[in-house]
Amino acid sequence: MATSVKWQVQLPNAKLGKAFGVARNFGGGQVRFLRWKSSHFSVLRITAAAKGNVRQKQKISQTSKPPVVVSPGPISAPSLTEREAENEELANAVVEIASEGELSNSEKKELESRRLSSSNSSSSGGGSSWNYSPRSLGRKILRELSSLQLAIGELFAIAGLSALGTILEQNEAPQFYFDAYPEDKPLFGFLTWRTILDYDLDHIYSSWYYLGLILLLAASLIACSSTRQLPMVKVARRWSFMKSPAGYKKLQISDTLERAKLSDLATLLMAEGFEVFSRGPTLYAFRGLAGRYAPIGVHIALLLIMAGATLSAIGGYHGTVMVPQGLDFQIGDALQPNGILARPSPVMNLQVHVDKFYIDYRPNGEVSQFHSDLTLANPREELYKKSISVNDPLRYGGLTMYQTDWALSAVQVRVDGSDPVNLVMASLEKGDKKLFGTFLPLGEEGLEKAKGISILARDLQSVVFYDQEGRFVGVRRPGSGRPIEVDGTSILVEDVIGSTGLELKMDPGVPVVYAGFGALMLTSCISYLSHSQVWALQEGTSLVVGGKSNRAKVEFEIQLNKILDLVPELKNFEEETVLVSASDSQVTIERKESTDDK
Repeated sequence: MATSVKWQVQLPNAKLGKAFGVARNFGGGQVRFLRWKSSHFSVLRITAAAKGNVRQKQKISQTSKPPVVVSPGPISAPSLTEREAENEELANAVVEIASEGELSNSEKKELESRRLSSSNSSSSGGGSSWNYSPRSLGRKILRELSSLQLAIGELFAIAGLSALGTILEQNEAPQFYFDAYPEDKPLFGFLTWRTILDYDLDHIYSSWYYLGLILLLAASLIACSSTRQLPMVKVARRWSFMKSPAGYKKLQISDTLERAKLSDLATLLMAEGFEVFSRGPTLYAFRGLAGRYAPIGVHIALLLIMAGATLSAIGGYHGTVMVPQGLDFQIGDALQPNGILARPSPVMNLQVHVDKFYIDYRPNGEVSQFHSDLTLANPREELYKKSISVNDPLRYGGLTMYQTDWALSAVQVRVDGSDPVNLVMASLEKGDKKLFGTFLPLGEEGLEKAKGISILARDLQSVVFYDQEGRFVGVRRPGSGRPIEVDGTSILVEDVIGSTGLELKMDPGVPVVYAGFGALMLTSCISYLSHSQVWALQEGTSLVVGGKSNRAKVEFEIQLNKILDLVPELKNFEEETVLVSASDSQVTIERKESTDDK
């Protein structure tokens, strides 16, 4: 019976013209060209039929006029998928007809040239006569997004920007970049404060181009999963019984067992953890299907990680604050929103009090660790207390508070036995070798002429004094009780008051990122599972067996050969019965001679 495909074509003119068919026969099949009046294109159709039917149609076509076909209503152009299916049908027909050996060389060339012309028309979108339907356009976009080269380019771009973000300090005040990246000393020869601020390099991870690359990579992963991974899983789940012995030779491993039964092989495969299905004389078995799902799981995990990072970039809060010991601040005053998805939280109304700031020192006097004792409270009560340090933050109600910096805010002294006075200290040097200083004027003349005693300190351990001429006088430890005489003035150092530098974050994307990394580790392990498949065909007393695996191919061959070695060979195929029982530990084979009832 002949098979045909029906489709409709949009005419280029507003008026619908008449269509007529011209049939031409080539040996074992029939090629039909449908032409429309008032149009500049023709559509090729081929119908494969039995030779007898073709000969009958040839007689009809010779004695009758070409039929006239009138379109019943509005018609639309075929989609790209339909045209691709048509090209495939035509290609198959070319092979089928050519195999009959009844085509002349000129006819073969004409048919092949028309197939190539139709294929080129499909790949180029059909020129001016064809328009992409929304569905075909969407598929074309998916194919472009699933390109491996595009995904690699996106990853390199994201990695480069992330590396630059680790080099450049992020989310600092503009004055910081003015001082750190002057125009006369550009970093790498081109990075100055102007470049950094103009191109949003001071907040790369929340910039529009970085988030755009994240979104584009997510689209590529979704496209790859939908166009490549999901179809592979659908094919892997399909029970495919192989009925042609020639197909077994194309597999990774194949063999023929003489005097063997399909049921015995099935039992042995089930003992090795295979899912076994049989239909008539054929068998199909597989295991490790989870390995086919793993790439999709990896893509989902990466999407979770990117979603969490995006949510953190545009949906959280961040801020830094330097607070002297003994003072407090409100959390909301220190936080700034990251983006449009940031939403206030009740924790922003709480107060943080710095109970104490102190530093641990190494034996050589260098700073080892610094700590802050903090108390969270509302106007009515204290809610939470914690001593934080570097890498040991405070977490409460979605807020994370890190210990990131320190400074000296004031030195407390007694001048000539007076009550304690706090002299505010200013930062003179930054970096690892911090230096802070203050000035104690001597009388009204000292205030007018800026003359007095200079007091310097690098940490909380000691204070250095210089007289009004700038000469070194001595060093005192805070709380030692030993006064020092400077320009006739007795000074007693009571204490050096430190300030704690805190970084505050409210990051709603962190749980999503953690979930993504957990899923990534799990699916990465699952992806190492091999998806192994085995086919078998019973041909009389012979058993044709073949198999393949996507991973660990050598190990699969060894294991399948061991299974085939265990399949019993029947001496008398018709009269002998072999009972095969298998377990995880052993395989038992019992032979029985069947007897005929008399």
